[in-house]
This record gives sequence, structure tokens and C-alpha cells, in this order.
Amino acid sequence: MRILIDIGHPAHVHLFKYFAHEMIRKGHSVHFTVRDKEFEIALLKNEGFSFTNLGQHYKSKIGKIWGLIKYTWLIIIVSIKYNPDIYLSHGSIYTAFASIFLRKINIALEDTGNWEQVRLYKPFTKAILTGKSFSKSYGSKQIYYDGYHELAYLHPKYFKADSSVKISMGLKEKDRYFILRFVSWEASHDMRQAGLSIIEKRNIVNYLKQFGHVFISAESTLDAEFEPYRLSLPPEKIHSVLYYADLFIGEGATMASECAILGAPAVYINSMEAGSIKEQEDYGLLFHFKNGKGVLEKIKDLLKDEKLKERISKARVKLLSEKIDVTSFLIWFMEEYPNSFNLLKREPSYQDKFK
Repeated sequence: MRILIDIGHPAHVHLFKYFAHEMIRKGHSVHFTVRDKEFEIALLKNEGFSFTNLGQHYKSKIGKIWGLIKYTWLIIIVSIKYNPDIYLSHGSIYTAFASIFLRKINIALEDTGNWEQVRLYKPFTKAILTGKSFSKSYGSKQIYYDGYHELAYLHPKYFKADSSVKISMGLKEKDRYFILRFVSWEASHDMRQAGLSIIEKRNIVNYLKQFGHVFISAESTLDAEFEPYRLSLPPEKIHSVLYYADLFIGEGATMASECAILGAPAVYINSMEAGSIKEQEDYGLLFHFKNGKGVLEKIKDLLKDEKLKERISKARVKLLSEKIDVTSFLIWFMEEYPNSFNLLKREPSYQDKFK
């Protein structure tokens, strides 16, 4: 089988990397297409994957419209050369449109539910895989699985934290540190959403630095006052950084969910609702605020809780015991498609074998 995977965000590299490595080990061929947006290319290079850089990422509305034409056309050109049997992505519009012209099978994973994007790729997509906690319905094309995207790469079967990461951060073994994540609000699923104000960010940073080191992960340029706190490490180390963090506070759902699965206490601030976030909150793995109101007070309470890490660790064990190995599930689904799709429609509980 020849698979072309389109990447639109650094998290998508993580989502598919263990799948790709295992498929290649089993004799399949995998090629990636990517836009030069954040650090997706660095991650692909670090994994040693074959990929094609389609060029710069466009941020403006006009640029996005032009990008829809440009990237679709470039994927068609790449596909003519590579000749994939199937497209796979996290809801890529470009592979969906390319599949029309080249009559390829297009399969999407989805967890954001951005209707502006989904309505464009859904008509040309054969299967849409979503977690059970996902609240939106896409009809007969939808397959529910009992897990999250983040489990595809942070499941203990695949992820092992790098214990030397504190040294890389210039810290001592017993030093406490906190990770903040600020998003750019430029992604289509972030439109009309909100998180922390500049004053709230400042107050949080000033409070946390009394108790340990503060590092900020950001998608774009930081305000000058926050730039000294920028986390500067190779992107492939970020999950080890989160694993050992004393507390995470951030506006990004992906990183908050990653912390939940890693057992790192997390405070998520974003007006956007997500089924996975709600479910992880129910497990007691994170705390969700729609805006900055009450966040600093929650941080103060969490830092006073001497058994916080212990409680989070127990909740993590429970979650992992009840969710599937998403990567193993995806490998089976792709290798057995379309029989896998039909089987899951008849017998959804078949996926339990991947727990």
C-alpha cells in the first residue's frame, strides 16, 4: 500500500508518526506533504520521513483562498509522481479535492469539528474517524473510536519521557518549572474564540515565577515582556518537557490534552468547547476555563495541593486502562479498509481488542 499523508500542524506529525514508522516496517510506502508553517518540517526531518514541502503557509483570508488552489494542485502533482493508493490526514481539504481529480480514497481523522473546513472535505472523504467523546455527527461516513488523537503518540507503548530534558532546559533535577502555552488565534478553528488577556498573562507569569521557572511555548511572536520566557528547545522534546512540568497553563487544546494523557496537571483556558477536553476534565486530569476569570485563583489552589501529582497520576492510569491504542487501531483500519469500515459499522465494539 502507498499512503500520502498531508500535514497541517505540528501535532499532525505526532499523530501519524508511529503509524507511519510501523507501516513502513511492514513493507508499505508512506510519503508526507506539508506547508512551512511552524516546525512541522523539523519534526518530519527528525523522524526521517520522506516528504514534500509545498511552500509557505498563508495567514490572510485571501492567502488561504489562494492556498486552497495552490496546495491542491501541488498535491495532485506530487500524487501523479508518487501514485498513492490512499490519502490520510487530519481533515485536509487539499487531499479531499485532489481525490476528486485522481479518484483516490480519502480518509480523515477529526477532533476539532471546524465546520468551515469539514463541509469542504466531507463530500469527497470515504471515512471520518473521530473519538467517542466527539460531539458532532457526520452521518454514515463517521467511525467512532474510544480514544483521542494524543493517544496515538503518547500512549505508554510508544512514548518514553527523556529524563535529561531538565538539563537541556538549564535546570537542576529538583527545580520546579511551569509551562505556559499561548496560541496565535489565526487558525480557522480559533476564529471567534478567546483565551487570556495580556494583563492576565502578566499576572500569571509574575505569580508563578515566585515558585519556580516559567517557560512559554508560543505559535508566533510574543509580547516583548514575555520573550525572555520563551521555551527554546527542539520541538521533538516538548512532550518530555510537559511530562516533568509541575503545572501547565495554556490556551491550546492539543497541549492541554497531551498533559492530561501524560499525567501533568493542566489548566486550559479557551472559549472553545471540545468533547475530549470535557471527558478529560471528568477524569480529573485537567481544569477548563472559558476565559481568564478565576484562573489565577485556581493556580494558587493547585500549587498548595501537595497530593496533586498523585491524584493526577491515578486518574491517568484509569484513563489509559479504558482507552484504545489509537495507532494500532489505525494500522488495522488502513490495512483492512474497506472491510474494517464495514465491520465497525456492524460491530463497533470490535475496536475493544485494541485496549
